[in-house]
Amino acid sequence: RDGVVNSTCRRFSPAFVFCYKNGLISSACGSMAPNHGSSAQTSAAPYSVTVDKTSYSAGDAVTVTLSAKSGTFLGFLLEARLIGGSTPFGSFSSAGTGAQLLACSGQHSAAVSHSSPTPKSQIQSIWKAPTSGNLNNIQFSATFVQAYSSFWVGVKSAQVTYSTGNGTTNGISSAGCGITKTCVSQPSNCDPFTNSNCYFMSAMPLSDGSGFNFEIFGPSNGYVAIAFSDDQQMGNDDIYICGKNSQGNIQLQHAFSTGTTTPTTIRMGNVTNFNASFTNGVISCSFTSRNSISTTRSSASTNSYYIFLANGPVDQNGVIQIHPNTPIISSAKIDLYSPQVLGGEQYPAIVKAHGCLMLISWMTTGSVGMLIARYLKKTTRGTRCCGKDFWFVAHMLLMLLSVAATIIAFILVFSYAQDWAGGAHPVLGCMVMILSLVQPTAAMFRCGPQHERRFIFNWAHAINALAIKALAVAAIFTGLILVDPSQDGWLPKVMGGFVAWEALFFLFLDIHQKWTEKGKQPEVLIMLAFFLGNVAFLVTLLVGIGNV
Repeated sequence: RDGVVNSTCRRFSPAFVFCYKNGLISSACGSMAPNHGSSAQTSAAPYSVTVDKTSYSAGDAVTVTLSAKSGTFLGFLLEARLIGGSTPFGSFSSAGTGAQLLACSGQHSAAVSHSSPTPKSQIQSIWKAPTSGNLNNIQFSATFVQAYSSFWVGVKSAQVTYSTGNGTTNGISSAGCGITKTCVSQPSNCDPFTNSNCYFMSAMPLSDGSGFNFEIFGPSNGYVAIAFSDDQQMGNDDIYICGKNSQGNIQLQHAFSTGTTTPTTIRMGNVTNFNASFTNGVISCSFTSRNSISTTRSSASTNSYYIFLANGPVDQNGVIQIHPNTPIISSAKIDLYSPQVLGGEQYPAIVKAHGCLMLISWMTTGSVGMLIARYLKKTTRGTRCCGKDFWFVAHMLLMLLSVAATIIAFILVFSYAQDWAGGAHPVLGCMVMILSLVQPTAAMFRCGPQHERRFIFNWAHAINALAIKALAVAAIFTGLILVDPSQDGWLPKVMGGFVAWEALFFLFLDIHQKWTEKGKQPEVLIMLAFFLGNVAFLVTLLVGIGNV
C-alpha cells in the first residue's frame, strides 16, 4: 500500500488526507479539523479563500477559489457557514478539478473536499444559495493540509452579505424624513425618488432600538459613502461605503478612518438586508446595521454625530480613491434616534470665508486699486491726503487691504485643512501669497520718484502686480471648479464673464486714454459702469459660494 499510510491512520480516525486519500471525510464536517495527532498551525496560512461577490441573493451562485500563495496543498475541506454558525449552509453545485462534493449530516453537496492527495495550487468551486429559509450573511471557511502534521483550520473568506436582490432604487425617497427617519441631503430637501442629482442618506431606528436602517443615494461612477464623526473633520470616523468592486458590482464595506488617509476596511459585523443598484450613473443602496457606531474604535455613549456624505472613484480592483470634492457635512450634530431633516454643507463656513476673501481681494479691491494707479493719477492731481497724492493713498489702502485679506484667507484654509491637499489650486494660492508679500515689501525700499533708476522699480512693480493678478484669477477658477456642485459648472462660467468684463474695460480705458485729447481723463460714467458691473459679478459669485 501507499507508504504514507501507516499505523498512525488507525490510531487517529478519521485522518484527513493520508488516511482518507479519497477525501470522503464527512465525519470532519463539524470541526473541520483532521485527527492527525497534532495541532493546527497558528501562523498565517500560506493559502487564501476568495469569492467573486461581496453580496448574494436567494438562489445566487458564488464562485469560491482556494489558492496557495506559495507551494501547494494536498488536501482540503471547504464549507459555507452563516456568520456565527457551526454547520454548513447552502450547497455546492460544482467542485472543480481535483475535488468532489461531500455530504454533511445528511445534507447533499454541503461541502467540497479533495478527491486525491495530489499536490494542488488552486481549486475553484461554485456554491449555490438556498432559495428560502434563514438567509443571512455568510463566510466560507476552509481547512488546508500541507503535510501530515502541517495543516491550517478555519481559513476564511471575506464576508458575503445577504441582499434582497431586487436591484431597484424605488424604496429610497425622502418620504418619512423628519418623522420616522433622519435625512441629510444636498441640495437641501431634495428627493432621490424624483431627482437623480440628489445626494441623500437616511437613518431610521429599528423598533427594538438595536440599530438602524440606512439608505445611501448619489450620482457616482465609483462609490458613495457615509461617515459618522464627532467633528467636521476627517479622522476617527465610522464609515459605510457603497461602491463598485473589481467586477463592477456594487458592494458594501465597513471601514474606519484615521486622519486623511484611505480608510481601513474592518469586519462587516451585524449587517443584514443589503440591497444595491447602479443605474444611469447613480449608486443606491440600503441595509440594516446593528453595529454600534464607533468614532474611537470602541462603542460611544452618544447617539449624536456629524454625518459626512462623500463620493469618488474606485480603481480597477475596487479600492476607493480620494474623493475629488469635499464631503457633504451635516450642518449640526444629529441624534439618530430623534428624526430630523438637515441640509448638507459640502463646505464649512471657514472654507467659504477663504473663497470669499480671495474673490473680493483680487477681483474687486485689487482690480480697483490697479485701475486707480493706471488711469486716475491726473484726475486727482493737486488733491492731497496725509501729505500724499489722493490717488496714491487710495491705491495703497486698497492694495494693502487685498494683501491683508489674502493673508487671512491663507491662514483660514490651512488651519482648516491642516494638510497639503494637492492639485493646482493650493500651488497657485501659495504663489499668490508669496508674491503678495513681495509687492509691499519691495515698495517700502523703492527709490524716489526722480531717481535715475526709479524705472526699474516701476517695471518690476507692474510686472509683479500683473503676475499676482494672473495667478489669482487662475487660483479662483480652480477653486470654483472644485466647489461647484452644478452639472453645467455655472460658477466658473460666471467667473469667466467677470474676467472678460474686467479685461474689456481695461482695454477700453487704454484705447480711450490713447485717442482722446492729451490730459483728458476717462469719464466718470465709464468708471462707474465698471464698478457697478464688478460688484454685480462679485455678488453673484459670493451668493454661489454661500450656497455650495
